[in-house]
Amino acid sequence: MASALVRTTILATPPLPLLVDPSVFDGFNWARSSSLEWRCLGELRDNPLSEDPSRMAFVFRSPEGVRNVPAELARLHVGRAYGLEDELCLAPFAIDDATDQLFEQRIEPASALWLATDNLDGLYWGLHDWAHFHCHGAFYERVANELQCDAAALAWLWINREQIGIDHPRWSRLRADVLAAHERRCVAHPPTVPVDASVLERESIMCALADGLVTTR
Repeated sequence: MASALVRTTILATPPLPLLVDPSVFDGFNWARSSSLEWRCLGELRDNPLSEDPSRMAFVFRSPEGVRNVPAELARLHVGRAYGLEDELCLAPFAIDDATDQLFEQRIEPASALWLATDNLDGLYWGLHDWAHFHCHGAFYERVANELQCDAAALAWLWINREQIGIDHPRWSRLRADVLAAHERRCVAHPPTVPVDASVLERESIMCALADGLVTTR
C-alpha cells in the first residue's frame, strides 16, 4: 500500500506557444498538454539542478505502458513507499524513445504516465520531459528543442509554485541555473537555426509568458 506521506498533486501544464524555429518540431503540441499527475513522498526536497536527476520516474498507468519503449521496475528508482511493487516506469535512458512512440502511436501522455519524484531537480526534469512528450521533434536541433522544453518546465513551475511549495527567489535561482545549462548546451551542440534565449535570460518575459498561460488556457 502507498505510504500516508505520499501527496498527489495535479499540476496545470497548459501548452506554450512556439518559441523556436518551426523547423525544430514536426509535431509541435500534437497533443495539447493540460495537466500532470505528480506524486511526492513527503515534503519536496530542495536540491540543485543536475544533468542526471535521481529519484524520479514516469510510472505507467497500465502494465502495457507505452509499447516499444524500454521499461524498468519503478520501485528501483523511487522505492516502494509510493505503493509500487511490480509497476513499470520508463527507463531513464528512454525519454527520447517515449517521445517518439507517444507521437507515433498517438497515445495521450496523461493517459499513460504519472510522475513520482520527491525533489525539485526531479520535478524540473519531469516537467521538461513532459513538454517533450507533447511536442515531437527530431534532435537535429537539440539546443532549440531543449530550449522550448526548458521554457515550458519553468513556466509550469511558476504557475504551480504555491502547490509545489517554492517561492519566487528559489524559482529565480532555478531559472538562472537552467540558463547556464542552456549556454553549455550551445557550446556542446552549436545550433544551426536562430535561437533566442531571452525567455530564459529575462525573468520578466518568463513570468509574463507563464501568467499569460494561466489566463488563456
